[in-house]
Amino acid sequence: MADETHGKREGATRRGRAGSGGGRGGSGTRGLRGNAVIGQSGGPTAVINQSLVGVIEALRAIGGVKKIYGMRHGVSGMRQGDVVDLGRLRPDALKRLAATPSAALGSSRDKPDPEYCRAILERCRELDIRSFFYIGGNDSSDTCRIVCELAHAEGYEMRCIHVPKTVDNDLMESDHTPGYPSAARFVATAFMADNLDNRALPGVKINVVMGRNAGFLTAAAALARRREDDGPHLIYLPEVPFNTRRFLVDVENVYRRLGRCQVAVSEGVQDDEGRPIAATLLAGADVDAHGNVQLSGTGVLGDALADLVKKNITNAAGKPVRVRADTFGYLQRCWPDASRVDAREARAAGRYAVRLAAAGRMSGSVAIVRTSNRPYRSAMKAVELADVAAKTRRMPPEFIDGMNDVTPAFLRYAAPLVGDLPETAVL
Repeated sequence: MADETHGKREGATRRGRAGSGGGRGGSGTRGLRGNAVIGQSGGPTAVINQSLVGVIEALRAIGGVKKIYGMRHGVSGMRQGDVVDLGRLRPDALKRLAATPSAALGSSRDKPDPEYCRAILERCRELDIRSFFYIGGNDSSDTCRIVCELAHAEGYEMRCIHVPKTVDNDLMESDHTPGYPSAARFVATAFMADNLDNRALPGVKINVVMGRNAGFLTAAAALARRREDDGPHLIYLPEVPFNTRRFLVDVENVYRRLGRCQVAVSEGVQDDEGRPIAATLLAGADVDAHGNVQLSGTGVLGDALADLVKKNITNAAGKPVRVRADTFGYLQRCWPDASRVDAREARAAGRYAVRLAAAGRMSGSVAIVRTSNRPYRSAMKAVELADVAAKTRRMPPEFIDGMNDVTPAFLRYAAPLVGDLPETAVL
């Protein structure tokens, strides 16, 4: 049962019971005590600071906490005792902070093991941290889980609550995650502009979008379509096996029909055996702390696909078609044009996390549930860390149309999250 509902308008909120504190997360004494610490982890987003401010506001409103600390660069800073006093921030500073994109505390890509987490727990003991809030994605929720289990095993009472964040939209249990609607808005508007460019100077344009295992962000490019011949004309998702021969046939068919072709392709597209196409093109590629091949820091996928088109598709004069590729990369994450829905929900998720802790819940994560689409409404609910940690949600089949498109169901899902888009005209 969802506990907090949000209407379509800004601030339209009905608050209810924060949570039972029961379930596998366990429960403790109600109310808060000692000190609290907040961290930000993983890729920054346009609204992660909304969640940070939401936690701070709720801690102040509920009371019981003596000091509110912020981890510098997530658990990396926490392990070293590098924290900042957030209690000194005035309301006007919090207002500006909430509207600022990126992670104000600094972020971390560290993936702590139990030994690393013991060092974190020791710092928490030294600072009398009794409430631990970590804002991040699925790997961050796993860190939160490990720290919580260690604290419980050592008899140290500390409430560990994960606040969701990811532009990939790949957290289990949620309709969508804070950070995704704003990144999807960037993708949609970028494709709108790029489509007009492609219309003015026809050719083949390939845009590589973030999304290692989940195609939600790439799929958002479909929201750019306003006319029947608007791009993106082809959308390739990691959930659908990618075949270069089929790709060339698809592009050529669109090019012959329209004289141009705009393509959206996820950085994580895979072949029939589940191997990322980019990884097969990157011999000896660097990996991050989670063992993932770094996909967003290179334009190799777009360049390779553009080269394929150039070598295999010709125009009416028998010459190679005009083809270009862009990799959106990190631009998608923190663009300063946040979705209104995203800003509101990210703030609410932070507040709700505090209410869970205050109600006695010792661990857990926050999930967003859609309660209505017309008008759009959502609610917050508590879920177990084990149901989120280190798990990946992918695009459901009902959102995928064949090998290279999305369905109207996806458009109905994504449109209210992104909000109104610019109007354009053509002659």
